[in-house]
This record gives sequence, structure tokens and C-alpha cells, in this order.
Amino acid sequence: MKALRVLGGERPQLEIADVPAPAPGPREALIRVNAAGLNRADLLQALGRYAPSPGASPTILGIEFAGVVEQVGPSCSRAVVGQRVFGLAGGGAHAEYVVIPEVLLVDVPASMGDVEAGATPEVFITAHDALVTQAGLRSSDTVLVHAAASGVGLAALQLAALAGCKAFGTVRTPHKISAVEDIAKERGIFPEPLICNGDIFDQAVLAGTNGTGVDVILDLVGAAYFQRNCSVLATLGRMVCVGTMSGATASLDLGVLLQKRLRVYGTVLRSRTLEEKAAATAAFARDVLPQIASGRIGPVIDRTFTLEQAADAYRYMAENRNVGKIVLTMR
Repeated sequence: MKALRVLGGERPQLEIADVPAPAPGPREALIRVNAAGLNRADLLQALGRYAPSPGASPTILGIEFAGVVEQVGPSCSRAVVGQRVFGLAGGGAHAEYVVIPEVLLVDVPASMGDVEAGATPEVFITAHDALVTQAGLRSSDTVLVHAAASGVGLAALQLAALAGCKAFGTVRTPHKISAVEDIAKERGIFPEPLICNGDIFDQAVLAGTNGTGVDVILDLVGAAYFQRNCSVLATLGRMVCVGTMSGATASLDLGVLLQKRLRVYGTVLRSRTLEEKAAATAAFARDVLPQIASGRIGPVIDRTFTLEQAADAYRYMAENRNVGKIVLTMR
């Protein structure tokens, strides 16, 4: 099979190589990949700044996929040859074939194409797990989503709107502010979308909440925003830290934390056990997939690249040019 491999060294290089196709083990399925989303974790792994999941290939990238079950291993009871599926992978999805535990497979709705399916699992499972499972999102909550133009950010805004929440989003460039606002208008799914510049988000959020602050923050940025996040959280506010794009070390004013009785959660999907990933996948299938199947919400696709154009796709993400998802197509 053809696969995208990262070659280590001082300046990592990407190459398309012919490698042996994997074989499914017990309770695993071999998936013929049709499309696979590109995520910042893939870029960080290519740069040597993100370790692969335990047991995953250290050189073949890709943590989400959409495709067709080609073969099932011993003891499989759910996966069926010919079934259209999508889901999370520990790695290896930027290839023509990948082996996935069957408990992580989700049926692709008939209304979704391969590209849309390939762009869905990582962002919607991450956003749902962070907002609903970790932060306990309620319809009365006001939500702040950082990096709102990212795949996870746009998924989180849609889930917040679906729950009936008032939502704020931050981005760093005027182009992305207008792009996210246009997406909101076109889809008609964000009630009162307030998109603001990340450099002044604390002023905009406090002004937009009459000084009370927000109930929930989904933060993909990290250290640079941590102190200001605490300052704009309302009493009993909850912050879920998902990314560290601006760094992983921040100072914390314990007085603010104690006075407001804040709760701070750290979460990541990649390092979880198979059972935990299966639970997050099942929650997504139960709560989110019906809304995607009906067309009420869905991934925002920025650009698609073929597998042979993968180096261009990674460069495009590294330049932070995308609004929504970048997807690799295998065929």
C-alpha cells in the first residue's frame, strides 16, 4: 500500500512510500481508507514534538479516517466487510489501509460523502468530550471557544449552538474573523456568534456578558491565554484545556481560582486507553451523529489534497492558513 511516512532528523521530511499493508488482529478490522483528516497533532508529530500513541506506527501519520471495511479479524462481532465507517486512529490513517479496533468504528451516515466523513471524528469527538463529558455543558451556559477557525473550534461552536448556548469565539487575524462570521451566517446555526480578536478577547467577553464572564471555556491555545481565561470565567466557571499551541507552562493566580471556585480540566484523546476512546466514540455516536446525519451540523472543509500532495497539505497547515478542516483523499 502507499502510505505517508515522516523521516526523522534535524529537518523532518515527508515521503509517500510503498509499505506492507497491515493485517487485522482479534476484534480488529482492516479499513480501506478513502479520506483522512489532517490534524495539528499530525503536524506536531512530523516535527518531532508529539509522541505517537502506544503501539502506533512512529512513522506513518494520521489519527482519523473514513473508509470501507475490507477485512475483519478473528472474534469480530460488529464490523462487516463492505461497511462504510469512520473514527479515530492511534496513527497510521494517512495511508491506503489502516487497522482499527472494531469498538472505535462508527457507521457513516448515508447523507455524508467520504471527504466530510474523513473530516468529522477527531474534531467532533474532541469537542463533544470536552464540552459535554468534561465540562457538563448546559443550555444556560455562555461559552468561549478559542481558535474558533480550527476544525475543533468550529465543531465546538456548533455544539454550543445546538445546546442553546450563547457563544464567543476568538481568532487571531481579520481574515479568519470574517471567514467564521460568514460560515455562521451561511449555515444559520450559531445564535449570536460573537467572534473577536484573540489579543483583546477578555475585553470583548466581559463587555458581551455585562461583566459576569463566561461559564465554559474550551481552550486550544494554552499558556498565552491561561491567566486571561481565569479572569473572564464566571463564578463556578469551567475551563477545558485541549491544546498548547502557545506553550504548556503558565502561572496561576490561586486567589482567583479559589474566590471564583473555578474548575480546570486537562484532556487529550490520543493517550487514553482503548476503553476510554470507545466510550468517547460511543457518546459521539449517540449524541452528535444524529445531528450530523440530519444536516443540522457538520464539519467545515477548507481544502482537500491527494495523498501525493500531502507535503503541500502539511505546509498549508503549518502556515496556519486553513479555516476548518484539511482532508487528504486516498483515491
